[in-house]
Amino acid sequence: MKRYFFILLAAVSLGVTSCSPFQVKSDYSATANFANYKTYLLRTDDLKINDLDKDRVLNELSKQVQAKGLTSSQNPDLIINVKASHKKVQDITTSYGGGFGWGRPCGWGWGGGFGMGNTWTNNYNSGTIVIDIIDAKTQKLVWQGAGSGISVDSPKSKQKQIPQVVAEIMANYPPQKGK
Repeated sequence: MKRYFFILLAAVSLGVTSCSPFQVKSDYSATANFANYKTYLLRTDDLKINDLDKDRVLNELSKQVQAKGLTSSQNPDLIINVKASHKKVQDITTSYGGGFGWGRPCGWGWGGGFGMGNTWTNNYNSGTIVIDIIDAKTQKLVWQGAGSGISVDSPKSKQKQIPQVVAEIMANYPPQKGK
């Protein structure tokens, strides 16, 4: 019995800790040999965000690729291009009151009721970061990762979320073939 409880506890813990507020995905070229790539160059021409957020993205990205064993170079194996965008999101929630059931207004019988509906609207901007990794020799895209769900309306949220989403995106690099 203790064994089953431990397995259930471990499964619940894993489920709770692996939750993320971001939607992260990646794709890669099946023919690319990622073990051959040793150097990189960050290209930021397409990164059209303010300087504070740009620093957050580039600092975390540099940290992540260096942790993967890549070194910065002016004559790189890989060119890493970063893009960012945001879109307006509108969440609409409606709830209705009312019901039907037994009642006792004058003895036994049926009763019911109808209520008014309430609708709430929440408008916000959601940010996305896209990381393209290009083979410098062939100029072909070999890996792409994207993460969305950044709360761009809140400076405090961006300070925390930008490094988190970049780390989650880069967790998929280099790709594990067969996964």
